[in-house]
Amino acid sequence: MGRAPETPDGIETESSSGEYRIAPPRAAIARPPLDTLSALISLLALDRLPRTGWLLAGIEDPETIAGHVVSTAHVVLTLAPGVEPALDVDRALALAVVHDSPEAWTGDLPKQISEGLPPGAKQALEASVADTLLAGLSATARERHAEYAEGETRESKFVRVCDKLQLGVQLLAYKRAGMGDLMDFVETLSSLDCGDFAPAAEFHATLITALEECELE
Repeated sequence: MGRAPETPDGIETESSSGEYRIAPPRAAIARPPLDTLSALISLLALDRLPRTGWLLAGIEDPETIAGHVVSTAHVVLTLAPGVEPALDVDRALALAVVHDSPEAWTGDLPKQISEGLPPGAKQALEASVADTLLAGLSATARERHAEYAEGETRESKFVRVCDKLQLGVQLLAYKRAGMGDLMDFVETLSSLDCGDFAPAAEFHATLITALEECELE
């Protein structure tokens, strides 16, 4: 049976039936790191690019990726000093700062798109971007993003929790302002497991209570 050539985006078609299937992603072409000024200028896009989940939920003028990053760092600084055994707070803060940096080039992919990609494709894309973009800042910036993406250290696991808790903070702000039907976000926050970090679990309970009070108003 003949087969049409693979297309650049990794989709192949069976020529006899016209059916499509997702092919395994091909290795990304390695690019050299940007120079420092180009990398810093590229990262400025984070201040203009929206968080698409809020945009698709009908929020006008939604939170930007940069706004989310700064707010996540604030959550880390709020909760990390109280975690036992002690975390490396400065390391956790660095992880928070770079965790979404590749989105300066990729944008914030909607959940519906991310879930439809081949396994590992989103992570491979972000790693490829980080190799060019964050390596242009410093080896440390690239290493911290890799640490966050791998999610193996206690600091990276904690920052992943703070990333979701920040969603809860923004959600509460929108709910108090009377914006949108955001129950999907409430359900996402409610299912968050913070059990490994007591201050995060306590803050999570506070957020849930505050959201429930919004529903009663």
